Amino acid sequence: MTEGESEKEIEQGQSNHIDKEAEIDLMDILRKIIGIRKTIYKAASIGLIIGVIIAICIPKQYTAEVTLSPEMSSNKGTGLSGLAASFLGSDVAMGDGTDALNASLSADIVSSTPFLLELSTMEIPASKGENMTLSTYLDEEYIPWWSYVIGFPSIIIDGAKSLFIEEDELVSSNRTNQGIIELSKKESKKIEVLKKMITAIVDKKTSMTTVAVTLQNPKVAAVVADSVVKKLQEYIIDYRTTKAKEDCIYLEKLFKERQQEYYAAQKEYANYIDSHDNIILQSVRAEQERLQNDMSLAYQVYSQVANQLQVARAKVQEEKPVFAVVEPVVVPLKPSGISKKVYVLVFIFLSVCIVMFWKLFGEEFLDKIKEIRA
Repeated sequence: MTEGESEKEIEQGQSNHIDKEAEIDLMDILRKIIGIRKTIYKAASIGLIIGVIIAICIPKQYTAEVTLSPEMSSNKGTGLSGLAASFLGSDVAMGDGTDALNASLSADIVSSTPFLLELSTMEIPASKGENMTLSTYLDEEYIPWWSYVIGFPSIIIDGAKSLFIEEDELVSSNRTNQGIIELSKKESKKIEVLKKMITAIVDKKTSMTTVAVTLQNPKVAAVVADSVVKKLQEYIIDYRTTKAKEDCIYLEKLFKERQQEYYAAQKEYANYIDSHDNIILQSVRAEQERLQNDMSLAYQVYSQVANQLQVARAKVQEEKPVFAVVEPVVVPLKPSGISKKVYVLVFIFLSVCIVMFWKLFGEEFLDKIKEIRA
């Protein structure tokens, strides 16, 4: 027998020995599991009870969704303003440039504090046929009991602080001061809750925006989702048309000024002609020609401003974006989120795993620690 063959036999023997040891270990673990099967059944029962209690305490959540397809960007010169400019013979360019507001900002707008503050004051239908604000509705939503247990220490701390520090509740009319928003603790918490309940997801490939609202009342969720979409459209339209409206207001003011100047020059020219009708003098003719030129110049400026004003008014309408509602809001019939059966199964699985780990490894490890200490 060669040395190579003997080494192979030794390696095979070692591998067989390792396989037998692993098989013995697995058989030993299986015997232990069979031995503690009654304990496992008890653990599963306890996990079942805990899972059922947790599942019952968790309130149902309903999600209402709306899908929007925003207007695709196009060449502004081919719109109403371009048509008005070509019709009026005007070469005025009213801010043809790239749009600073794109579809990806919809999610940021929906989660912004000013947007959510306005949304919290909206009226929603209550269960008794009466209306209430969204802020009041949030106070009435069911909260699981463990949330109170977890938040109990902070409630005690806040209560202790309130004995020594007076908290100023801000009036809604004085929330904003020179662009700064001041919120009370209660308002700040509600804004954080709304940020979690209201989301807007933008598909980067198609630029389609999906607005989702999750609340415990399916009808309220649908109403809020529809209101979010309408308010989002108002925000974007206001942003897109602000510059055009400012240009229009300025041109209207300029139009009135140039109109008055033209009327004044026209009146001065007419009065001069009436008072020097039969007088044939060179100085009279020169003054008459000067007044006529002033009137013509004033008319040209007045006409040009009038054309610019018409283009600006057309641009205000052109800048308003169009939103196509691809999937309108529907009152959800089935609750969203994790099913209650999943909660029950998870707690049963965790209970069984914890008990098995403790019986198989934990007790033995604890006995070894006690022996070492002894």
